[in-house]
Amino acid sequence: MSAPTVPDAVRVAAVGDIHLSPDCQGLLRPAFAALPDRADLLLLAGDLTRHGTVEEAEVVAGEVRECGVPVVAVLGNHDYHSGQEEAITRVLRDAGVHVLEGDATVLPVGGRKVGVAGAKGFCGGFVGRSAGEFGEPEMKAFVRTTRLSAERLSAALGELAADGCAVRIALTHFSPVPDTLAGEPLEIYPFLGSYLLAEAIDEVGADLAVHGHAHLGTEHGMTAGGVRVRNVAQPVIGRAFALYQLSADGHEQPPPGL
Repeated sequence: MSAPTVPDAVRVAAVGDIHLSPDCQGLLRPAFAALPDRADLLLLAGDLTRHGTVEEAEVVAGEVRECGVPVVAVLGNHDYHSGQEEAITRVLRDAGVHVLEGDATVLPVGGRKVGVAGAKGFCGGFVGRSAGEFGEPEMKAFVRTTRLSAERLSAALGELAADGCAVRIALTHFSPVPDTLAGEPLEIYPFLGSYLLAEAIDEVGADLAVHGHAHLGTEHGMTAGGVRVRNVAQPVIGRAFALYQLSADGHEQPPPGL
C-alpha cells in the first residue's frame, strides 16, 4: 500500500553509508523495488561501498538499477579508498544513477522542477573549532579541499535557483552542521564535516540538506540560515531509507509511514 502523502508534495527517499560489498548482493533490492509507491526520487549520501572497489560498485548498481525512481548520489570517503572513484562513478552512471560532484541535476516531479546539487564535501570542523587555511602546505591543502568543495556546491545550488527549481536539495557526504553529529565523540567532529558546507548552502538557499558519514550521530539538524539538515547514515536512520515530504513551497511535511 502506498504511504499517505501531502497533495503536491515531493517525496524524497534518502540513505547513506550502506557500505555494500559482494556478500550484500540483493540486501536492499526489495526495499528499493517498493520506491515507486513511496517516493519520487532516491538520494544516496555517499559511502556506498565498503572499500571503494569496482566490484563493490557493481553490487550498488544492481541494487538501484531500474528501481522505478530517479537516483541521485554523491560518493563518500569509503568510495575513494582504493583510488577507483572515477571507475565507480562510471559503473553507477551506467546503471542510470546521477552521480554528482560539484554539479547539479534537475528532475521533473509532478510537473515541477526538483533540483539536487551534490558534492562529497570534506573535513575541517565547525565555527569556533575549525582548521584554517594557514601554515604548512599540508594544512593549507587540507582546508582548501573543503573550501573548493563548498564553493562548487554553492555554485551548483545557484544554477538550480537560476533554473527556477521549485525544490532545491543539497546532497553531501560530510556534514554541514554539528547538530547531526550529536552522539559522536567530540574529538572527531572536525573529521565529520565543515561549517563551510553550511555557509555554501545558506549563501544560495535550499529546502533540504542531506548527508551521511556520522554513524553515531542524530538525524535532525539545521543550518544557521534555517535550512533543515538530515543525517541519513543508515546506522542512524535504522532502515533501508528515510522518507521526507516537501510541499510545493519547500516546507517539510510530516514523513509518510514506512
